Amino acid sequence: MAVYTDVTADELSEFLSAYDIGELLSYKGIAEGVENSNFLLHTSGGSFILTLYEKRTAVGDLPFFLGLMVHLAANGLSCSQPVKMRDGTTLGMLAGRPAAIIGFLEGVWPRKPNAAHCAGIGKALAKMHLAGRDFPMSRANALSVSGWRPLFTAAASRANDVQPGLREFLASELNYLEGRWPRDLPQGVIHADAFPDNVLFLGEELSGLIDFYFACNDMFAYDVAICLNAWCFEPDHSFNVTKARAFLSAYNRERPMSDAEQAALPLLARGAALRFLLTRLVDLLNVPAGALVQPKDPLEYVRKLRFHQSVKSMADYGVEISGLPA
Repeated sequence: MAVYTDVTADELSEFLSAYDIGELLSYKGIAEGVENSNFLLHTSGGSFILTLYEKRTAVGDLPFFLGLMVHLAANGLSCSQPVKMRDGTTLGMLAGRPAAIIGFLEGVWPRKPNAAHCAGIGKALAKMHLAGRDFPMSRANALSVSGWRPLFTAAASRANDVQPGLREFLASELNYLEGRWPRDLPQGVIHADAFPDNVLFLGEELSGLIDFYFACNDMFAYDVAICLNAWCFEPDHSFNVTKARAFLSAYNRERPMSDAEQAALPLLARGAALRFLLTRLVDLLNVPAGALVQPKDPLEYVRKLRFHQSVKSMADYGVEISGLPA
């Protein structure tokens, strides 16, 4: 989340007139994240999240994102829900941007995830993969392996200014992954961005998933790899086997991974690390002037990627390839 587009109180009040959620009381920008403009909105009818979709979010993708939230909730997953206007639609225009109001979920995201939190996201991620199996819409993953070369090209000329030797490191890893990326693993709808700040908890109980704006169709195990990177490393970027074991075991209890998926996980984890390294690098080098946004450190993923390069099998993640512990 972030704020790129300002909204006046008059504009927002007019926008709210299409809803049955009361009158505007207050609103404030949310600085976290990098994609869209987000505001915490308070009306006489309750609390909500207002999202303005910026240029990096394709308007044609919005029915997929919003429809997926509704579908997943209808299939038992606790997740954010778009609020309908009086005419039954969920998407409007505000300050020159497509905009939607999303219901507010109770809970906070864990600043210091523990093993219980990791088990919680493992269970929820597997449930999402199962709940999305009959979702009728599809969306290609623009940030899978075929999308990494353009990102590298966009950042390559200044990569070594961020860290000496970074350009050569990225080029070598990209060449390696492009030649080995799997194509035949089980696929379906994935979240693709289930980082701790997109998962809410009440204590150690998961209360909901939010921010589905990278959701797409791709390999389930790639989504697992993304979460392995996001949840199972310490602040110093060292790998925590206990957290990984809790995460992978909880996932496997809901949706057992095939032997092929487990064998591919180290490579997929390398790919997930490279994906976030590249997108963070591009974002860092291209922050719009005046934007209320906090770019995330791409170098965090250099150390994570180096760790995954050393992994030989699932055993290095704290589990056995023949089957995960109960």
